[in-house]
Amino acid sequence: MRRVVVLALEEVIPFELSLASRFLGAAVDADGRPLYSVITCSLDGRPVRTSADYAISVEHDASALAAADIVVIPAARTFTEFVDRSTLPPGVSEALAALRSDTRIVGICIATFVLAAAGLLDGKTATTHWYHAARFQHAYPQVDMAPDVLFVDTGRVLTSAGAAAGIDLLLHLVRQDHGSAVANHVARRCVVQPQREGGQAQYVERPIPEHADAGTAATRAWALERLHDPLQLADLARHAGMSRRTFTRRFRAEVGLSPAQWLIQQRLDLARHLLESSDLTIGRIAERTGFGSDVTLRQHLRAAIGVSPGAYRRTFRG
Repeated sequence: MRRVVVLALEEVIPFELSLASRFLGAAVDADGRPLYSVITCSLDGRPVRTSADYAISVEHDASALAAADIVVIPAARTFTEFVDRSTLPPGVSEALAALRSDTRIVGICIATFVLAAAGLLDGKTATTHWYHAARFQHAYPQVDMAPDVLFVDTGRVLTSAGAAAGIDLLLHLVRQDHGSAVANHVARRCVVQPQREGGQAQYVERPIPEHADAGTAATRAWALERLHDPLQLADLARHAGMSRRTFTRRFRAEVGLSPAQWLIQQRLDLARHLLESSDLTIGRIAERTGFGSDVTLRQHLRAAIGVSPGAYRRTFRG
């Protein structure tokens, strides 16, 4: 069981504070046993004021961080004021510096400012809420800011965009640790979308598409039943009754990806599920998912997650 410690700092936003216990706490194995233990601490073990009209009490202080496999820092209202180490609240930098070298650190939304101020993102790529990205880039030029993605996983340090993207990041953690079946189960229990890839665009003040009742959702559902077919943009646009240009524009406005990117993502999701849950050959999985050949599947899977289909299957099936 992986040990998760949530570090609550002053002015913490209640929604973000609850995410780790809600989503990681919902991950269970085939026998219903929890896969993560989640506790919450403050720096000194005392109650923490939230951004709402109440405070929260915790049962642990920062000493709990020493045993953590994963540390989650939820956003707090004051975090964008942190522009260097000296502006961090007393004790934060020391607490993070004392973490084990193999402890993964998750910053949700503007918690990216805390990680950058503590020096944990120097030379790394990170993301944060799009509204604060320019301020972050000005304060931390040594960090490669990716302002238009949902989350970034650099290995030890992981950052997300807004609050909902924190959900995507936590589901990514579950998927990384325990496979897509467990992550999908968590998503179903919590009634959220099972997977949005980290590279998907943030939803940033896009206008509502014209004729919202004529969107692309029906065509996406149609395509999901035909991933084995060599679907092209023209096929999708024809099903939606739109020109290719109009379909592409509306698709990107609704999904944040191009139709081709979305198709590859869905095919990879299905391929990963089949690699984890079936005994089909890699060639047969490539056919079932529309990649056509095991070479093409291998290229796309390696580009997406850095491993071959065979290595991925061994990871989750021993």
